[in-house]
Amino acid sequence: MPVIINLDVMLAKRKMRSNELAEKIGITTANLSILKTGKAKAIRFSTLEAICEALQCQPGDIMEFVETTKA
Repeated sequence: MPVIINLDVMLAKRKMRSNELAEKIGITTANLSILKTGKAKAIRFSTLEAICEALQCQPGDIMEFVETTKA
């Protein structure tokens, strides 16, 4: 998967637990877990905005593009 989600890293840097973030941004802990593990196929801009606001970060702080090599 070329887009890596580093949400757990930002949570650790901000000393915040997943359930606290989920409550702040208004999503379930299950949906946040899906996002954290990279299993989500999409994310709403409103959710991304809420995450960035709660963690005081930029989208690039929690999402990273990693180029895959083609054989």
